[in-house]
Amino acid sequence: MLSWVEKYRPRKFEEVKGQADAVSKVRNFILNFPRLKNSRGKKAIILYGQPGTGKTSLAYVAALEDDAEIFELNASDLRNRGSLDAILRPAMEQQSLTNFKKVILVDEVDGISRTDYGGLTELINLIENSKWPVFITANDIWDKKFSALRKKAELVPLREIDYRTVKDILISILRRENLFMDNNILTGISIKAKGDLRAAINDLEVASGMEDPTAILENERSKEIDIFNAMRMIFKEKPSEKTLRILDAVNMPLDQISLWIEENIPLEYKERELKSAFDALSLSDVFNGRIYKQQYWRFLVYENILLSYAIASAKEGAKQGFTNYKKPDRILKIWMNNQRIAKKKTIAQKFAKLVHIGQKRAMAEFPTIKLILKNPDIRKELKLEKEEEEYLDKAA
Repeated sequence: MLSWVEKYRPRKFEEVKGQADAVSKVRNFILNFPRLKNSRGKKAIILYGQPGTGKTSLAYVAALEDDAEIFELNASDLRNRGSLDAILRPAMEQQSLTNFKKVILVDEVDGISRTDYGGLTELINLIENSKWPVFITANDIWDKKFSALRKKAELVPLREIDYRTVKDILISILRRENLFMDNNILTGISIKAKGDLRAAINDLEVASGMEDPTAILENERSKEIDIFNAMRMIFKEKPSEKTLRILDAVNMPLDQISLWIEENIPLEYKERELKSAFDALSLSDVFNGRIYKQQYWRFLVYENILLSYAIASAKEGAKQGFTNYKKPDRILKIWMNNQRIAKKKTIAQKFAKLVHIGQKRAMAEFPTIKLILKNPDIRKELKLEKEEEEYLDKAA
């Protein structure tokens, strides 16, 4: 069964609400796409804006309106030059199998900027030679690493959708589902989404199946909680829809949250509960490894579920009494040190490759290399990430 987000995804330009300017620009881009080989027109369009504003949906609508086949790739799956060349190049050069026209969609291009393997440069080269329109989506396109890409594409912002527009869409969905919901609840869901239409529709679908739909308004997206309260909910309360979202409200990376939970599981769980909880924690670590080794960032959702709902489900009943949770100081220090070493290693790798020396030598001579890397031109040539530059500035 399709989720309501997929079921009610727009299929025509007129069905895209709250983005009139973006729709107009996309329509013109498709109509005026340069089909001639030597045309100077731009062959790519970048749709950027916060999550849930309809970037991917608008690309699909453009393909449907143009009666074109769509070829979609997620940039997190294409993080090096080789894979782009092997997968995206044939898609851009081959004729469509089912339609006369084709649209190329590179979703979440933010993911491709974190590589050092020429992926972004190769994407730009492919765009220049593409005979099909290329749609690119991004949450934030203003990172300096995207400067060359921005010059090759038309930039189209998607704005935060007004809550009244969101509410109208929710009412339309309820009518098509033959359901009714109190007006105040619909207003609350629409305001709480903060312009994220996808989040609002997901909340509406969840609320429609609840005995008390007002409960959906209790979990404010903007409300942060500390790690101690998050652990109390996971360890002591029965697992619920709220448990699934609890870690989203904690302003802390999942890596660190995992260390906190690992440290405090033995304080709450005994025997069979302990085994089940650590099994879930172990599996979350497996997904974490796949995220970093294979760059499968979509696995974050599974890591989140395992650290929250799965560990909460390991207990046989709600826990009673107060528990004084411990801060994992030793483990956190090890983790933070590893993070620093990781930045040092990646910088050394890039420098070693540039000057054709071994990585071990670069690591050994790093104090001297730091002095060399004070030069902004050399940093630019190495294509250092923001975090790597911050590491160098702090280490200076």
